[in-house]
Amino acid sequence: MTDLDPVIHAQARLRVVAALSALGDGDRITFPRLQELLAMTAGNLSVHLRKLEDAGYVEVTKTHRGRTPTTLISLSRRGRLAFEEYTEAIRALLDTTLLDPTPSKEQS
Repeated sequence: MTDLDPVIHAQARLRVVAALSALGDGDRITFPRLQELLAMTAGNLSVHLRKLEDAGYVEVTKTHRGRTPTTLISLSRRGRLAFEEYTEAIRALLDTTLLDPTPSKEQS
């Protein structure tokens, strides 16, 4: 059995990566829009994005739209691959559990 990626496995980071994986390859989302979609505080989202960025899973680009600072976020190729591997590992775990259920004492 493949181990689950601990960087992605944390609930908040899993939500971030899942949301970003829905974007097209090379597409980006603004920080406030991602924050709104995930209903996370700015601080909480920032902490999790930093962890994902340190792992090379997301790319954070700071730019300007006119005079307004804008932060754009995208899933890197490495992040997309890591998420695909993570979802495959979850499916394998579920398939194994469904194929070989071990009844608990309560079910016996």
